[in-house]
Amino acid sequence: MRTVTNIYRPQLPGTMTSENFSETSDHNDSIKPVSDTAKEETESTPVPSDGRPPFSLAREAIFVATLVFAQLLTQAGIGQSLAPLHIIGNHFNVTNEGELSWYLASYALTTGTLILMAGRLGDMFGNKNVFIAGYMWFGVWSIIAGASYWTSTDKFFVVCRAMQGIGASFLLPNALAILGRTYPQGMRKNMVFSLFGSFAPTGYILGTVFSSILSRFATWAWAYFIMGFVSLAMAGASIWTIPWPEKTPAPGRRESFDWYGCLTGVTGLVLFNIAWNQGPNVGWDTPYVYVLLILGTLSLIAFVFVEKRAKHPLLPVSALNLHIGLILGAVFAGWSSFGIWLYYIWQYLENVRGLSPVLVAAQNSPSSVGGFLASVSVGLMMGKVGVPYIMLMAMCAFCLASILVATMTVGQTYWGETFISTLVVPWGLDMSFPAATIMLSMSVPKEHQGIAASMVLTTTNYAISIGLGIAGTVVSQLDQSSDLATTCKHAWYVSIGLSGLGILIALVAAWHDRKTPKAAPH
Repeated sequence: MRTVTNIYRPQLPGTMTSENFSETSDHNDSIKPVSDTAKEETESTPVPSDGRPPFSLAREAIFVATLVFAQLLTQAGIGQSLAPLHIIGNHFNVTNEGELSWYLASYALTTGTLILMAGRLGDMFGNKNVFIAGYMWFGVWSIIAGASYWTSTDKFFVVCRAMQGIGASFLLPNALAILGRTYPQGMRKNMVFSLFGSFAPTGYILGTVFSSILSRFATWAWAYFIMGFVSLAMAGASIWTIPWPEKTPAPGRRESFDWYGCLTGVTGLVLFNIAWNQGPNVGWDTPYVYVLLILGTLSLIAFVFVEKRAKHPLLPVSALNLHIGLILGAVFAGWSSFGIWLYYIWQYLENVRGLSPVLVAAQNSPSSVGGFLASVSVGLMMGKVGVPYIMLMAMCAFCLASILVATMTVGQTYWGETFISTLVVPWGLDMSFPAATIMLSMSVPKEHQGIAASMVLTTTNYAISIGLGIAGTVVSQLDQSSDLATTCKHAWYVSIGLSGLGILIALVAAWHDRKTPKAAPH
């Protein structure tokens, strides 16, 4: 009979860890489904009261740092193209804003659309394996993106950015899944998930600062080279810092992959996204735009039907309910609002107020401080305040940040509304993300933690891209003589509307939460 020690759920003091992991096997071992095996291991392993993993505090700190660093690097991947956007465009002789937007959109597109698939692969083949592969993929394509500096057009660079995003999609859900399996429900898990979320604004700021400095004093390519080398180093470090979990099942014992769901889901998300982001650039009356929109919508409808009938779906429809739908709906509205705030605040400070990329990055740096304070606050609140109420506070932060920038004037001092807005907006990010992630983590069984993480990450990343498409559609209707300051203000009005929608959804979720009996967490 096979005995496997589960390092993700520590037993009594003196239990085996990844260092002294051992197993005994018998060729006559009975074959059990993956879900049954995981259930047995979870139920047979007591959880200590403090929620500590079965290794030292120093080892735990290194373990958590390795995982949250994935969040930092993937968000730095956004900043490293946003800050030197026009510098890269000038290098390739590209000035059209629609073409420049693909330097960010291609990265966000693959990240947002492939996360569900990556989370499912992690559940099947081991989250650590897929996580390390994500670091390696991200590193290699970052280096290749830097090498595109010596090509004649930006087409290859855009492809490299899309390939970078695939690495990010493999890193994020599997990092969260490892954390979700390692920590039982409690304060320690809340703080770790909040810490993971706090590294999003920090990573973005570091990406903008370093890419701005390197673009100014060397070339923009060095930002990608350094990103690549760091990612490859982290892949090597992950082998040691992340303990090996229970053995991944042999091929004959693995759950099958939902290929039809993957095909319809990814196709629908990609086509719908391209249509929304190309519509404002080339006009919604362009035939291929509305054809892509129709095909994308039909693919997403087909995806829902496929998932309801799939034996091992990418998206477990049976685990979803109205409460989860409302929370994810609020997250989508809030993060789409944030995507608009982020893109247009950079354009406003650089092109309206005439600041250098380095100075713009410096003026955005308070968001890392706000993010840290928000993450600590939400970690302390979880368990005491319901998720809908935390989500309501997050939506209010998104709305306030958008109102502040929409009402500021060109000649106003930075220490007025701009500074306050950069402090407030991360409260929306770092309250909504961990709250939704922890709620989803509690709502699904242990063996589906990768899927739970993927649902939240898909929502946040996809929302940013769709939000920009909505804002782009609105500003494209403005008079062509409108200046950039006016364009930014109208985009922020859209941001206010989306965050206001998030507030309404959060209020409904809070009302529904009061009317619904609480279910026991998984």
